[in-house]
Amino acid sequence: MTSSSRMLVAVVVAALVAVAWCAPPPVCFTMEKGSDPKHLVLQIKYDKDGDSMKEVELKQKEDWLPLKKGYSGAWEIKSDKSLEGPYSFRYETQKGQRNVFDDVVPTDFKIGTTYKPEATY
Repeated sequence: MTSSSRMLVAVVVAALVAVAWCAPPPVCFTMEKGSDPKHLVLQIKYDKDGDSMKEVELKQKEDWLPLKKGYSGAWEIKSDKSLEGPYSFRYETQKGQRNVFDDVVPTDFKIGTTYKPEATY
């Protein structure tokens, strides 16, 4: 193996390790019963080493709006006006992990459907 081949292998391995280390944890958003254009109810699955969501916000148009965690564990937002998708989310966990996922849930969401964000690095 030539030194340039070894260098290429080292660079590829380093890139793979960096992507795996920096990759966002698995997260998905399920639209729950009770959701309509003025009231969204979401179960957010997030599991990364016992960490949990501390804060979740939804973006519609240019505005970030806070969601509140209900007794059932679902995150909710109510509005006097219809919310407009597609919906983006950003969150912070108890351990300080932060991430933003753009256009996760479409405007014409379906109750009971689980939406997974595209991986971004």
